[in-house]
Amino acid sequence: MLATQSLEQPAVAYWDHVFALADDVSPTAARALLKLKFPPSDIERMRELSAKARRGELSSSEESEIDTFERLGCMLDILHSKARCALRKSVKKA
Repeated sequence: MLATQSLEQPAVAYWDHVFALADDVSPTAARALLKLKFPPSDIERMRELSAKARRGELSSSEESEIDTFERLGCMLDILHSKARCALRKSVKKA
């Protein structure tokens, strides 16, 4: 529920509602959701930031950037999981 989510992270609450709806997606939509991924340039940037973090060299803006990538990655993982569940449910119904 939106009301029970932390006020510091309202976006998380909104995405939680979006993911809750993902259970009812069609197999076609679920397969399309599974194709969502970070572009190679973002993956390379994440590697750069990760290397800097291991060395303890991140600036505050880079810390914010890597935190954002981490949150987006978690959201993408959840979305992919929901899509896989929807596909399994569609196979059981058939």
